[in-house]
Amino acid sequence: MRFALKFLVVGVMLAGASMVYAQKGETVKIAMIEGLSGPFGNVGQNQLKSWQFISDQLSGAKNVAGVKFEIVGIDSKNSPQEALNGLKSAIDQGIRYVAQGNGSAVALALADAIAKHNERNPGKEVVFLNYAAVDPALTNEKCSFAHFRLDADTSEKMEALTSFMKDQPKVKKVYLLNQNYSHGQQVAKYFKEGLARKRPDAKIVGEDLHPFGQVKDFAPYVAKIKASGADTLVTGNWGQDMTLLVKAITEAGLKIPIYAYYAGVSGTPTALAAAGDIEVYQIAYNHSNYTGELGTLMREFKKKYNDDFYTFSIYNGIVLLSEAMKKAKSTDPMKVASAMEGLTFKGFNGESQMRKSDHQMQQGLFISKWQKVDAKNSYSVENTGYTFAPVKYLDSYIASTPTSCQMKRP
Repeated sequence: MRFALKFLVVGVMLAGASMVYAQKGETVKIAMIEGLSGPFGNVGQNQLKSWQFISDQLSGAKNVAGVKFEIVGIDSKNSPQEALNGLKSAIDQGIRYVAQGNGSAVALALADAIAKHNERNPGKEVVFLNYAAVDPALTNEKCSFAHFRLDADTSEKMEALTSFMKDQPKVKKVYLLNQNYSHGQQVAKYFKEGLARKRPDAKIVGEDLHPFGQVKDFAPYVAKIKASGADTLVTGNWGQDMTLLVKAITEAGLKIPIYAYYAGVSGTPTALAAAGDIEVYQIAYNHSNYTGELGTLMREFKKKYNDDFYTFSIYNGIVLLSEAMKKAKSTDPMKVASAMEGLTFKGFNGESQMRKSDHQMQQGLFISKWQKVDAKNSYSVENTGYTFAPVKYLDSYIASTPTSCQMKRP
């Protein structure tokens, strides 16, 4: 009887272990549907390498859930229709996790299509990891159970940025220049609201929305900025649209502070370095001079690709997925989605949480400033001899904004 009892105890322990590690050894494929060619292809290619690099670093024995991640790149050319074709291809291949970020119009199309697919195909559901598309609608009126945003949304970033700008006495006359799609429109909208609340003495002296990815020469826009008498420029531009804007500013000799969302994205730092003495502040969840694990990863990425790892939300995405799979004891997308809701984990900025009510990541944000490298801030962005040095850290509660999401759960 004693032997039988011992056998039963061992059996229960083994069964418990198998439940805890039910997903151990599995390979989880993630389809990264992104613009890998075209005017913003350099950004997409950098992020594809970033997903692959971080997945390799946090797979297998180094993964808390014991799984291995495999990233499958699918080129959307930054087109919603091409992205939907890519989604169909991923689903046909049996891929149950999708990642995308560059372009809120694409993200909105994917989120809607995934929600409809999941409703029509029980047992074959897909989860969407949005690592960079920041239109607040995605976690408000258009929120959905399968969509999880890893980046801070436009309203959160602007809440943090205007909290910093209100204490900058030089900011008196602001010009807004943004891409004419949902993200650029939201940058302008939330800046106006934030400025009115926090700096009613400052005013907007000009505003433009330009075609997305189509402007080859920003000189006419820069001429309007100069003519307005603006002492500050605020822009949410990214990729080619930010790089060409900086080049036009440099050629025109315009020397006013720029407050930007994406000054550190591929190509733009090189243009900033060519500008010489230019004052640029960036609002983001990161900066260029991390120490510890993230600093090591940045330098290993640079060594491997001679490129910069700057989309840190990818790191949080893999950590969040892994912790959720461990908690769910499964890689099933719906079980993992339920486990991600409200999950608190150690992200690159310390404690982070995937808010349950709307699936919006809650995390601290940084204001960083473009400057020459020094002993304290030594990471050379794009090998320019310049870096984004942290100026101020804003806790998650400062940047956090409310949600109107009415989440429908399975």
